[in-house]
Amino acid sequence: MSRRGRSTTGRLPLVLLLPALIGLAFLLVPLVGLLAKAPWSTLPDRLFSADVWQALKLSLICATSATAVCLVLGVPLAWLLARGGLPGRSVIRAFVTVPLVLPPVVGGVALLLVLGRRGLVGQYLDAWFGISLPFTTAGVIVAEAFVAMPFLVISVEGALRAADPRYEEAAATLGASRWMTFRRVTLPSIAPGIIAGTVLCWARALGEFGATITFAGNFPGRTTTMPLAVYLALETDPDVAVVLSLVLLLVSVVVLASLRERWLGGLQ
Repeated sequence: MSRRGRSTTGRLPLVLLLPALIGLAFLLVPLVGLLAKAPWSTLPDRLFSADVWQALKLSLICATSATAVCLVLGVPLAWLLARGGLPGRSVIRAFVTVPLVLPPVVGGVALLLVLGRRGLVGQYLDAWFGISLPFTTAGVIVAEAFVAMPFLVISVEGALRAADPRYEEAAATLGASRWMTFRRVTLPSIAPGIIAGTVLCWARALGEFGATITFAGNFPGRTTTMPLAVYLALETDPDVAVVLSLVLLLVSVVVLASLRERWLGGLQ
């Protein structure tokens, strides 16, 4: 038995090892190249230049605002999918997760057709309240929330399904209302899922490009977030593009490190 264990965990066959190493290099070499080409000597000056700081500040504000919108709307939606008992929940869940696989540009076009000044809903927002979302900072927040919310909903729904419902039933037998049970029992029990979903949602919003440029445009100081600034800087100042890319890379690494124990710990 021990010999069999050694044979299955020993030397890897070349037919598997070679593609694995190529795949690893395919994923790592571009990141190494980004680090190698970084203008380390002028990095602080470029990082705090007016253009970079403007894009960074706008990105942080919009991503945080979009995450707040996703929390307000996504947590109740996740509860509805996990505990609502509605007919056709699988269909609703499928629509909720569509932005995960939908090309972001298509999402931006859909938002433009619905919330544009002549859109299905946007025409009434403009006529009745004077609100126009496209090509504004608010439009950036809407576009980021659209593509990022499914990450939060899926994480929170999974936490709700894994939570033990007996605690909620016990609170109900003690006379607690459904709202109090949700606040005092359900939310604390699914807090790790909410935190994980919030981090993923924020990171996805921070890196959004396609839906943002389609729905909100590219206006410096108003809608030019870091991904858009990277795209523009590639044509004018590649070093600035590298600096912004390094910031986004750092955010990605921090997100993965913060979620490692929750999602990858069981694979070790």
